Order: sequence, then C-alpha cells, then structure tokens
Amino acid sequence: MNILIGGAGFVGSSLKSVLTNYSILDKALANGNGFVDITKPESIRARINQLDSIVLLAAEHRDDVSPVSKYYDTNVQGTQNVLDEMDRVGCKHLIFTSSVAVYGLNKVNPDENHQVDPFNHYGKSKWEAEKVIKAWYDKDPGGKSVTIIRPTVIFGEKNRGNVYNLLRQIASGKFLMIGKGQNRKSMAYVGNVVAFIKCRLDLAEEGYHIFNYIDKPDLTMTSLLGVIEKSLEKKIPSVRIPVWLGYLGGFCFDVLAFVTRKKLAISSVRVKKFVATTQFDATKVHSSGFKAPYTLEEGLDRTLNYEFVQERSEDDEVFYTE
Repeated sequence: MNILIGGAGFVGSSLKSVLTNYSILDKALANGNGFVDITKPESIRARINQLDSIVLLAAEHRDDVSPVSKYYDTNVQGTQNVLDEMDRVGCKHLIFTSSVAVYGLNKVNPDENHQVDPFNHYGKSKWEAEKVIKAWYDKDPGGKSVTIIRPTVIFGEKNRGNVYNLLRQIASGKFLMIGKGQNRKSMAYVGNVVAFIKCRLDLAEEGYHIFNYIDKPDLTMTSLLGVIEKSLEKKIPSVRIPVWLGYLGGFCFDVLAFVTRKKLAISSVRVKKFVATTQFDATKVHSSGFKAPYTLEEGLDRTLNYEFVQERSEDDEVFYTE
C-alpha cells in the first residue's frame, strides 16, 4: 500500500489520480478514518505497515505561519514521529517532499550538492527534516529506500498559490512588472511532479537519493508573459516599476497587515521572492531515465485553460498553498 501522509492536499490529490493502491492520511480528514496529525505520535500509531511505501507530503508551508514554532512542530518533529512509527513496524520505503527553499535566495543554479542556506523558517525546517531523515537512514541503512524530492514552486489546475495569483493578475491585465523582467523562475507542473513520485515508488531503489525537481527550460518573467499571451490569445500590457518602489510597497502592506491583523496578498517577502532569480539545476532528475509527461508550456496551457477559459462549477475543490 502507498500511504500518502498529507495526501488530501494539492500534490496528494493529484498523486492519487496516477496510483491504484493507496491510502490517504491527513489532518484535513477530521471526519473520516484517514485523520492523522503527524505532530501527535499516537495519531500515527497502527496506520503504517511493514511493507507500505510512505509518501510524506504533510508540511506547514505558507509564508505567514504563526507562531513560527509550527514549522518545526510539523515539518521536523512530525517527520521524526513518522520515522519512529516506520521503525516500530520495520517499514523501509520513504519518499519525502522537501523544497528548493533549502538553498536560499539568488543562488546560481544550485544542484543537489550545493551548499544549503535557507532564508526563511519554511526552508530551515525542511532542511532540519532532511537531516532527521538522513540520521534515520544512516542508523540502519540495510534495505532502506529513501528519496528526497526538492521541487521548485509547484503549479497546476485547482491550485491557489503564488503562481495562480500571478497568472490571475497577468490574465486580468491588472499586473505590474517589478524590475526588468529578466529574472528567471524555475517552475514545476504538478502533473510532472506526481509522475516522478510514482516513478520513484515503482522503482523502489535502495539507498539515499536526493533530486531537485524543475521543469526545464526556465522562463524569465518576460518570456512567461509571452507564454500566457499565446495561451490566452490576448495582448497583456506590462507596466514596469523599479525594484526599490516594489520593496517600498511591500513594506507598506506589511505595516497595514500588522495594524489590521489581516493576511494580505502582497508583502515584502513576496516582493522579494518575485524579483529574485529562482533558478535551479535539474540535470540529475532529467538524466535519471524519467521522462516528464508534459512540457512546461503544456502545463501552463492546461492550467490557464482550466482556470481562465473553461466554465467551472463553484463546487470544484481548490487548494490554497504558497
């Protein structure tokens, strides 16, 4: 059985569409048998069997989680709790979704061997979780199969994260380009990410393996605009403002959020992410024999068509992420 912990979220819900033998465990399933809160060891007890393959997707990932201890309670201690239960029953097959956030901002195309330098609590807690997994593996590596996947920002149909917000702003014409638009953005289409997870599940390769996941080639913000214009068959105006002015606006929204105690769509952190080059090396994954079922442009086109062209029911399930 493939056990998807945190499987009721965006990636997990897409992953189940390519699997035939799976069970979803998630704290969002409060009214069903699949409820699991990985911060509580007793919640995990007796949910994992020896021959199961564990896909650990559960995480605190938003920019604005408060208190910050939640990142570490879930992403680090929660991971340890899952590993403890795997030890108890002798389960040896783990796939863990980490993040390229472990590398930090404005790095020069880091590969899996690049120095780790996370800049926020999400990235720091994911790196701490990876160290917990490595210690678990090294303690008794015999027969264990561990895959750490570090995806870049994941987008796709039904996702309501930063990429969706950007696509919506561009598609509506209510978009301001901060800077010259030459910063490159590594992206990953959810259909390709889940295909790679399935590939690793099927392979069950023994050992400890780390993969960045990015769909190539990377797009600049300007070239992303061109892809969106082509997909939607519309000309999208692009007004450019200086980076310093974008930062100033972000800090103003920070102050407003503090005063009103409300979470706002714009913040200094999100401006910083927008103007940063987030480009990562994915040579290892794309030379491993895995073939992504979709190109990056096809993933964007499928997402844009679903979100902004097709008619959809208001009851369609959506997922709020970063």
